[in-house]
Amino acid sequence: MQIEQKEVTIATNDGLMPAFFVVPSENSPKTAVVVLMEAFGLTQHIKDVTVRIAKEGYLAIAPDLYYRDLPNNKFGYDEVSSAKAMMYGLDFSKTLSEDIKATIDYLKSRVDVDSDRIGVMGFCFGGSMAFYTATRFSSEIAIAAPFYSVVLDEWLEAVRDITIPVYLFFGGADPFIPRERIKQIDSRFQELGKNYSLKIYDNANHGFFCQERSSYNQLAAEDSWLELKEFLNKYLQSY
Repeated sequence: MQIEQKEVTIATNDGLMPAFFVVPSENSPKTAVVVLMEAFGLTQHIKDVTVRIAKEGYLAIAPDLYYRDLPNNKFGYDEVSSAKAMMYGLDFSKTLSEDIKATIDYLKSRVDVDSDRIGVMGFCFGGSMAFYTATRFSSEIAIAAPFYSVVLDEWLEAVRDITIPVYLFFGGADPFIPRERIKQIDSRFQELGKNYSLKIYDNANHGFFCQERSSYNQLAAEDSWLELKEFLNKYLQSY
């Protein structure tokens, strides 16, 4: 599928936030997917995922959530401490929430977007934010797909507010998300009767989807991509 890649800017309360934007060539209104970045920033890997999503027929956008710290706001996968320091410097409940909402509003303002069919996905830090977005903005989006998302206690409590389908992907060997925590997340969704799927890849570590990371797991990455595509098609395309 032919696509167009470009950078756009999104108006936020703190200025203009750059975003990597990829559009399929067809002119009809499109379903859209927000791709939320890892703790390492808006890296080439996240851009590559955004392109892959667009080649499936979706308009895809990856906002630079570290834009307040431009230009030194991207980190190598060996710079974990620096990436964590920048991530933890964010205000998750206010400024970051506002930035994600601004991204959703930007998509809804476009004539080439079907505003009722916007999905949110993310990896690592972005997976956590995709989870949080589902609890906070279910009325604004159609689905959420968090990959290896750390889930805070208050977000687990807020699962009650999720009204959209969610697909959660986890690595069974992830040192940051113990099996017991995954079990708690699963139980919470189940007891509340939410529309969700949860898949654990037994031998996969944190970051298993990214082939640039030492924790890359080809089998888990390939299977989760197929599962993700099916999930997007079911809820964003098959109306």
